[in-house]
Amino acid sequence: MPIITLPDNSQRHFDSPVSVLDVALDIGPGLAKATIAGVVDGREVDAAHVIDTDATLSILTARTDEGLSVIRHSTAHLMAMAVKQLFPSAQVTIGPVIEDGFYYDFAFERPFTPEDLEVIEERMAELVKQDHVITREEWDRSEAAVFFQSIGEAYKAEIIDSIPEGQTISLYRQGEFVDLCRGPHVPSTGKLPVFKLTKVAGAYWRGDHNNEMLQRIYGTAWPNKKELKAYINRLEEAEKRDHRKLNKKLNLYHFSDEAPGSVFWHPKGWTLFLQLLDYMRKRQEDAGYIEVNTPDVMDRSLWETSGHWFNYRENMFLTQTEDERIFALKPMNCPGSVSMFSQGLKSYRDLPLRMAEFGKVHRYEPSGSLHGLMRVRHFTQDDAHIYCTEEQMEQECIDVVALVLDIYKDFGFDDVIIKLSTRPEKRIGSDEVWDKLEGALVNALKVMGLDYVLYPGEGAFYGPKLEFVLRDAIGRDWQCGTLQVDMNLPERFDISYVDETGARDKRPVMLHRALFGSIERFIGILIENYEGAFPFWLAPEQAVVINITDAQANYAQEVAKTLKNNGFRAICDLRNEKIGFKIRGHAMQRVPYILVVGDKEKEARTVAVRTQDGEDLGSISLDQVLTLFKESKEQRGRIVKQAE
Repeated sequence: MPIITLPDNSQRHFDSPVSVLDVALDIGPGLAKATIAGVVDGREVDAAHVIDTDATLSILTARTDEGLSVIRHSTAHLMAMAVKQLFPSAQVTIGPVIEDGFYYDFAFERPFTPEDLEVIEERMAELVKQDHVITREEWDRSEAAVFFQSIGEAYKAEIIDSIPEGQTISLYRQGEFVDLCRGPHVPSTGKLPVFKLTKVAGAYWRGDHNNEMLQRIYGTAWPNKKELKAYINRLEEAEKRDHRKLNKKLNLYHFSDEAPGSVFWHPKGWTLFLQLLDYMRKRQEDAGYIEVNTPDVMDRSLWETSGHWFNYRENMFLTQTEDERIFALKPMNCPGSVSMFSQGLKSYRDLPLRMAEFGKVHRYEPSGSLHGLMRVRHFTQDDAHIYCTEEQMEQECIDVVALVLDIYKDFGFDDVIIKLSTRPEKRIGSDEVWDKLEGALVNALKVMGLDYVLYPGEGAFYGPKLEFVLRDAIGRDWQCGTLQVDMNLPERFDISYVDETGARDKRPVMLHRALFGSIERFIGILIENYEGAFPFWLAPEQAVVINITDAQANYAQEVAKTLKNNGFRAICDLRNEKIGFKIRGHAMQRVPYILVVGDKEKEARTVAVRTQDGEDLGSISLDQVLTLFKESKEQRGRIVKQAE
């Protein structure tokens, strides 16, 4: 008879097999009512799952992350059931849980409209009230495929064909609706009262642009209405901060069909871009890096040696010359860096060698995945490759992590999540090498006392990596910087250094490091994080000097020139427009300081100062303005918080 061990190590003895729900009821009726599913010996199962041997059990409720995930998965099925009732000819494909919600892809003869989403939501609410019991069934593979073909669900039949032999084929039934799914699910539709459908978009079947286009309906589900409302408020805030919308006011860049996924930087946007480069150059110089530059186009043989040709070719832009040589626009900077290291004999005294490059890379992204500055085909990485000995590897990892976290603080990102991604199934190098590399990253984080989240199998094909995830002003997470340790590329490219004994065949360890990641994407994140109101030190235009009438034009130009001579980015607005009109325009442009000069200011050699937030600082002297600006320039980490 089963003995059930609970998370607190307490045990419950039963005289016969019991379900997860039975155990919850034995603990208390309140827990039984809240039970969503369970985790038995590490495997998520339905609440109705029967346990007939000794086992460990965690009971999932809506208050646990795993329980909330089950709710969202079940709500996706609830939505699919509503769609099938309302639009019987629609075919159901795949509907996973995603961050903060779920989606389901449908094949349907016409586009779904916002009005359709409202009707689907209403039907979902009716199905919740009907409280259909959700049950799991295990089917024979061929019978399941025939069943889905018979009801016109060809995509489901195709999915069954792709499931490995020997894997259980499970279906879930709620009312007349039957769906292919591994589960688990909530006990009944009545457990899904709080949800909202958010949008509809196009999506290719199985994510392949060569396949047919489907329609993806997104939704979200939460334990209660309060959390749903908070999420909707976050969505509205995110919509308001969308960098593509703000760019229409800020005039930083544009895209064109002539160069899909490539940014055309306008003067202010390019100034912002250069500020980031200048900032990073200074930080890297202080940390002992040297800067190099490598070609954008390199021969196929280089990419074959690196392994990219076999592991990444579908994402590379290729070209062929008249003599039939094949070249690739570089998707990564690593091989060029290795080529740089191989020039000339290196000694252990040269290590660690920290080689930085602001490298332009090109990656083919499907047109449907391009998204403003966040997903482009041509971008700049603040890349660096550190060559060191095995003994130096751990300390170099520590130094990189410390540098990354300190730099993020300068931009106001104090809340950083570190992810450790370990060896993927498709990789190069021996397990012994991977053990060393993963150990170096883990030990570095332990020495620094930093927590991390483990992502097994998510490393690069040549080495494990750390990913740094920033949390912005409204609580969204952005993956930016990476640190990868690699002993495989040095082996593949046969690079070496002379060690203390004079041996010339010692392999260096190679660390791949990016802090912003894509500079284009980081700018997009900054636009949304600051809502376009960049801190003074980073703003493309730090001040604008505005005259009230032509009589102050010369003085306004003199003020602007003084500011420029002192290293500040100042412009002069001498347009023949009303002063209020000019102030409003520059306020919308999020210029940190607006300096107004009239006859009184001209005579007193002062300026009237307004801040980005609309605060009136009154009339002050130019020396006071310079002091104010110098103090503002020294302030890092300004972050525009969401209103409570």
